[in-house]
Amino acid sequence: MRCVVLDDYQGVALANADWSGLDVTVLRDHLPDPAAELADAECVVIMRERTPFTASLFAQLPKLKLLITSGMRNASIDLDAAREHGVTVCGTGSAKTPPTELTWALLLGLARHLVVENAAFHDGGPWQSTVGADLSGRTLGLLGFGHLGKAVARVGKAFGMDVVAWSPNLTAERVEPEGVRLAGSLHDLLAQSDFASIHLVLSDRTRGLVDADALACLKPTAFLVNTSRSAIVDPVALLEVLRERRIAGAGLDVFEVEPLPLTDELRTLPNVLATPHLGYVTEANYRTYFTEAVENIHAFRAGEPIRKL
Repeated sequence: MRCVVLDDYQGVALANADWSGLDVTVLRDHLPDPAAELADAECVVIMRERTPFTASLFAQLPKLKLLITSGMRNASIDLDAAREHGVTVCGTGSAKTPPTELTWALLLGLARHLVVENAAFHDGGPWQSTVGADLSGRTLGLLGFGHLGKAVARVGKAFGMDVVAWSPNLTAERVEPEGVRLAGSLHDLLAQSDFASIHLVLSDRTRGLVDADALACLKPTAFLVNTSRSAIVDPVALLEVLRERRIAGAGLDVFEVEPLPLTDELRTLPNVLATPHLGYVTEANYRTYFTEAVENIHAFRAGEPIRKL
């Protein structure tokens, strides 16, 4: 079975699992149109949503039998099309802690102006040029209160923050045992927040949820962090409030197009602290992804596929 691993940006796929006995090709660079490279592939391993598998792509890959994604949810795979083309789709485990940790890296980096101060340190700039924002006593607003939202809330509480949460179906009974308040609405949540962090699953209901009207509720001193999915926030509205400095800044790990084009205006804004979708990119997660991907391949070859989506 010929297997192709896509988008191995760091070149670590082979080192994180035992691929012996398998015919494996690893591609490190992102391919906007991967059909030609995958023409002979019977198995493809993809990393999260880096390369979408659409109906048109499945139609161009008649030899494909097995598609493996890291994690057990991938909105960029057309599962109906996979079934129509006889492709089995399997996933892997994925830890909840790495996105939580990156959320706090972005939030703390924004609050204490770490990029500015670190650049000045290395470049011989001024010794102290910024005044950091306090966390203790400030309000942390969470859009979403699932596993990730709860974990972020616990860290916020440890910093002495007042934590408030909201999502379309969230109830006081779910948040109060965690010492968290329930906001009355999305706008109410954002109006209260000194730091707002998004932890919602992307769906038809949440796509574009944080629109221009919602962003207008944020204080000029507030920070917005998004480690969830870019499409939850209206990109035009976000760019406008950042460009006009109607909020203090944003910490972003997710983008409409990835890799983000070099010409994108987000790259030019000094009040944006951004990382290239690193939320899940940790040593332990990668070991899980690739080890279980190999297990999936062997199970499929044995006629007993596991972790099917």
